[in-house]
This record gives sequence, C-alpha cells and structure tokens, in this order.
Amino acid sequence: MTTTARGDEGAGASENRIQPWTKNPRFWQFRGEPVWLLGGSVKDNLFQIPDLQTQLDLLVSVGGNYIRNTMSDRPDQGFEIKAFAQTEEGRYDLTVWKEAYWQRFESLLQLTSARDIIVQIELWDRFDHSQGNWESDPFNPTNNVNYSEEESGLAAEYPQHPGGNKQPFFYTVPELADNQVVLAFQRAFIDKVLSYSLRFDNVLYCMDNETSGDPAWGRYWAEHVRQRAAEAGVRVELTQMWDQWDVSHETHRPTFDHPELYSFVDIAQNSHNPGQLNWERAQWVRAYLSSQPRPMNSTKIYGADTSKWTDRGVDAEHGEQTFWRNLIGGFASSRFHRPPSGLGLGTVAQANLRSARMLQQHFDVLHAVPDSDMALLRDRTDNEAYVTRVPQRQFAVYFPDGGDVRLDVSDVERTESLTVIALDIGASRWLEPASVPVDDAGLLQLTSPPGPHVVLVTQ
Repeated sequence: MTTTARGDEGAGASENRIQPWTKNPRFWQFRGEPVWLLGGSVKDNLFQIPDLQTQLDLLVSVGGNYIRNTMSDRPDQGFEIKAFAQTEEGRYDLTVWKEAYWQRFESLLQLTSARDIIVQIELWDRFDHSQGNWESDPFNPTNNVNYSEEESGLAAEYPQHPGGNKQPFFYTVPELADNQVVLAFQRAFIDKVLSYSLRFDNVLYCMDNETSGDPAWGRYWAEHVRQRAAEAGVRVELTQMWDQWDVSHETHRPTFDHPELYSFVDIAQNSHNPGQLNWERAQWVRAYLSSQPRPMNSTKIYGADTSKWTDRGVDAEHGEQTFWRNLIGGFASSRFHRPPSGLGLGTVAQANLRSARMLQQHFDVLHAVPDSDMALLRDRTDNEAYVTRVPQRQFAVYFPDGGDVRLDVSDVERTESLTVIALDIGASRWLEPASVPVDDAGLLQLTSPPGPHVVLVTQ
C-alpha cells in the first residue's frame, strides 16, 4: 500500500500511542483520549485474510475498535503464506523474507490505524510450532537450508500437544538452553515484525499465546522488544498470556508481579470458567493489581455453539455472559474469540458490541467501580446479577437472564425515587424508563425482563 497511515506520522509521540490512561490506569488512552476496547473477528491472524478491509469496516460499524493478531502462518484455510522465501528446491531460507507476508502485515497496521482500531499482536504461538503445523514450519530443520537437526537441536516431529512443553524451540534464550543457532533467526523474525509495528501508535504486544512454558522465555522477548522500542524512541505496552485457567494461580504471577516489564495483563483464559467463578477469579486479579493498577485485557472470549467445549457449558450463552461480566467487572478490553471456539464477529457478537456502546453513551464506564463481592445486591442468587457503579451517581446492573434483586443506592443523595431503564442486549434497544421508589433503608427493587439485559439506574 502507498497510503500513509496516521500511525506512521509522529508515532513516537508519547501522547498519541496506546497506553494506560493517565487519569485511571485500569483503562487505555489512545491519541490522548480514553478508550474502551471492544472487538471480535473471524480469525486470529487477521492480517492473512483476503477480505481484511471488509472485516475491519464491519467491526467499526458495530462499535468495535480492538482486534487480536497472531503472527501465525500455519496453513489453516489455504490463503495463508509464510514469512520466508523458498529456494528453487522448495526449502525455506530463513535469511530471505517473503515480501507478500510483510506487505499483508503492513496493510493491517495501516488499515487499523486509519480506523482507530487497536491491534494486540501475539509474537509467538506455541500451536504454530508443534504437531501438524511443525511439518510445514520454516523453522523445522527439514524445511530450511540454514541448519540441520544436529546443528539446531530441533527434531523433524513434535507430535505432542504443545502444552507438554516438549518443543525446544521455546527454550532457545540464554537463560534456558542458550541455543544461539536458532535464536539468531528467531530474533531476526521479531526484529522484522518490530520494523513495521514500532512505526504505528495503535499496537499492543503480547509475547505468547496461552503459554505454559518457562517465564524466562517471555521475559527475554519482553526485554528485547523494550530495547528495540527504546532504540526507536517509542513507548510500548507489553504483556504475557498464560494458559492456566485459574488466573489466581501462581503461574500468572510473573506478569502480575512485574509491572516494570509487563505494563498490562491479559487474562483471556479466564473465559473458560463459567458463571460466578468467571467473575470471582477476574475480580481476584483486579484486587491483586490494586497496588499498581494496570489495564486488564481479554483478547479472546471463548464460547459458541460450535465450540468443542459445549459439553461443559462453554456455548454461545457463556460467551455473551462472559463478555458482559468483563464489561461490568472493569476490564479495559474484551474481544470475542474467533469461530468455532468463539462468536467472532457474527450477528450475535455484533449485537453485543452495539449494546455495549449504547451503554457507554449513558453510563460513565471509565470511572465505574465494580462491586466485586456483590455487597450492593440483596436477594441475589448465583450468577443472577452483577453491578458496577459510578459512586454517588450511577449504577449498571447486568442480568444474564432476567431476575429480581434489591440494589443498595444509599450512597446516592437521598431521593424518593430513581430513574431505571433497561437495555435489551440482544435487540440493542432501550426499554421505556420508569421511576422506582427507594425504601427507607436505601434499597431499590430492580426487576429485569427475561433474557440478557443491563439495567441503568440514575437520578
């Protein structure tokens, strides 16, 4: 492309880049303004798809401004291409780039920048370099002209699930195996990514997709990215994503405990957990980060009727509920995972994105504080309702499937009644407002219609 994106102009200016909001570091700011990141997309490695511009325009049209982009080149649907060029004999040369791959990546950055869409890049994905995908991987020694199995320490096959951490590709860094043969090519690949991405102000960086490996691996790459960014005179925001579904588990602490390295957290894997547990673990993380608040992202929300996990309830209803528990729970970003494991950017996801923006128009999301332990709700049953509030001003109560609760509104200046209006999430439609009396104890009776709704309470 020849169009110059806004992200290419003055991308080093600190006030322009995506970064934690100076007034509330639990949320993001972009180009000097606070932003709430919401999204969904048809693929993870979105830069590879042939109808990229159509997908981005659809996202923006329903209120989305956030995508995930793995740097994957695994051959899932036939239109993906590799990052490296091939010799006449058909083997890859890891010193020669396939320009079309990088042109696709640059196009993604330009198109998203022009549309104010934030891109969360995952530099490494363990699934790219294991099982069937390893068979066509340019880093596989049988597929390139640069090193042999003996020289690289890499085998021709790694048939195990990558969760077993049997792939030495993810142990090359000096603190682990110190495999300088392979590391040199890995580093060149990351530097090539950064040669494009550091020019743009709309990029977040995640080291891995749901890793369960040694923290030293991610730490090496985080430090490397920070060094390259410093050399380019720009600021970057980094995280690491862990596979452990229990986000209160010590596995996540290398990210939580090191804000100097990881300036935000991504707890996407929490979306595997259903109902009340999903809320409680996310709120545990929010409390854990309270001494040094940072944005809490969820770059993928699992749940679709096409998911392989529907037998344990990770269906479309679960995906929608998790999205709204995230929003009410103070997440800085929430994105529907791609099909078949998530709702992607299908019609259901579109409706939820529209409704989230409708809520934002009337509720001060970026100053709201979630009621983590449900102290403000009375007569509540498990997973019936969740509430967040702007102290002394507003309340937003999410009902996954209707319900009746009493809400403690005693911190609002006493008045005989408050205005209550329900948002029908599926229809993206506000219902008729009502004036509801406040009892002598400062409690307000809230009744939601059946189905998913958010009830807004204001003076």
